[in-house]
Amino acid sequence: MPGIAGIAQTGRTTTVRRMLEKMAHRGQDIEIIETEAVTLGVIYPPHQAQAAENLKQTHLAMDAAGPGHFASARGDSLLLKRDLVGVVPLYYGNTPQCKTCFASEVKGLIEVTDQVHELPPGHTFDGHKREAYAKIGKLPLLEDSPQEITDELRRRLEASVEQRTEQDGDVGAWLSGGLDSSALAALARPYVHTFHTFTAGLPGAPDVIHAQEVADFINSQHHVRTVQVEDLLAVLPQVIYYLESFDAWLVRSSVMNYLVAQLAADYVPTVFSGEGGDELFAGYEYIKALDPATLPDELIDITRRLHNTALQRVDRCAGAHGITAHVALLDPLVMDYALRIPPEYKLHTGVEKWIFRQAVADALPASIVNRPKAKFWEGAGVEDLLAQYAEEKISDADFAQERNLPNGWVLNTKEELLYYRIFREHFSVFDDINWMGRTKGSPMN
Repeated sequence: MPGIAGIAQTGRTTTVRRMLEKMAHRGQDIEIIETEAVTLGVIYPPHQAQAAENLKQTHLAMDAAGPGHFASARGDSLLLKRDLVGVVPLYYGNTPQCKTCFASEVKGLIEVTDQVHELPPGHTFDGHKREAYAKIGKLPLLEDSPQEITDELRRRLEASVEQRTEQDGDVGAWLSGGLDSSALAALARPYVHTFHTFTAGLPGAPDVIHAQEVADFINSQHHVRTVQVEDLLAVLPQVIYYLESFDAWLVRSSVMNYLVAQLAADYVPTVFSGEGGDELFAGYEYIKALDPATLPDELIDITRRLHNTALQRVDRCAGAHGITAHVALLDPLVMDYALRIPPEYKLHTGVEKWIFRQAVADALPASIVNRPKAKFWEGAGVEDLLAQYAEEKISDADFAQERNLPNGWVLNTKEELLYYRIFREHFSVFDDINWMGRTKGSPMN
C-alpha cells in the first residue's frame, strides 16, 4: 500500500524524502515533485506504480486501497482528502514555520512536527479549513422482501470482489475461518487462478481449524503459521511501532494479524480482509441486548469508529509488510445498501448477521455459515496470554504510579501499561496523544 507525505512549501524535497523513508515498509520506490504551493511525494510498491504516474501527471499524491478507499493530497493548491469510511489513513500538522505538513503515518509526520491531527473520514483540509464532504448516516430502509434483499446483497458483494480482483489480479485472503473472511475468500476464488489463503494461530486454535475447512472447500493454496507465546512477545514491539497505538484491544488483535500479513507477503501483493461485516450486519454479541429500535444508530456509530481502530490495524499490518489489504465489505455500494437493510433482517430470531449469512449460504460449508462470532484474538488462541504476561511483568506499585497519562487518560489494566511503555519507547515526543483511536467498549474507553 503506498504512502504519501508533503509540506505546503517549495524547496522541501530532502525533508519530504526523509518523511517517506520513515514509511519505507510501504514501498521501495519514492517519487517527489515540487509545485508552486507544495512539495509532495509518494512511496509505493512495484505493483502500484500508478501512484507515481498520478503524481507526475496530475500533481495528485494518492494512497489507495481499492475503489472508493483513498487518502489524497493535491499539489497545485494544497487539498487533503480522505475516503468516507477512513480505510486509508492521513494525518496533518504544522511545521515550526507554520506550514501545513501531512503523512500517511504518524511516524512520517513527526519528522517535521510534534503536532499531529488525524484527518477524519469524509473530510477535506486545505491548510486552513477542515470540511466534511460526506458522512455515514441513516438512510431510508428497504421495503423489499428478504429474498430480494439477499439477492441484491449477493450481487453487490460479488461486484465488489470482482472489481478488486480485476484491478490486482494476483490476490489472496487473510482467512480466520469466520464468516466475513471466509465469504470474501469464497466469492473471490472463481476470479483467481491460484488463490492463496493465510491463517495464523496458536496450536489447536479455532481459527486454524475452521480456516483449513474453508480452504479445503474452496480449493485454495492454504498457508498456516503456527505461533507460540514466545513469538507473540517477540513481535510485540514491532506491532506497536507499526500500529502507532497502545489501545489494548487493538494491539491484542493486531499481533496475530501482523504475523499473518508477514506470511502473506511472501506470496501475494494484495489480500482480502473481512473487516466491516460485524459493524454493517450486527455481528457483535452485545448488540443482542440492545433495544432493536436503537440498532441502526449503534451500527452507524461503530462503523464511523472503524477508521482509527480496526481499519488502522488492517492498514498498518498490511503496510508493515508492503502489501495492500482490500476491505470489500466496506465498498461504497455494499455499505450504502447494508445501511438500508432493516435491522430485523440483520439480527433475526437471535441470529446475528442473518441476512449476510443468507447471501453467502451457498458459497461456504454450513458449519462456517452458522459459526458464531469470536473475537479476533480468541479465535487465534491468544485470549488472555498477553494480559497474563503483563500481570507478571508489572508490579502493583508501578501500575499505580504510571497509569495516569499526561493527557488525562487513565490506564485501567497492566496490559495497557505494558503496551503504553513500548509505545513511549517509539513515540516519546508525544504528550498529546488525542489523535489516537480507542476501541469502543475497551477498558480505556
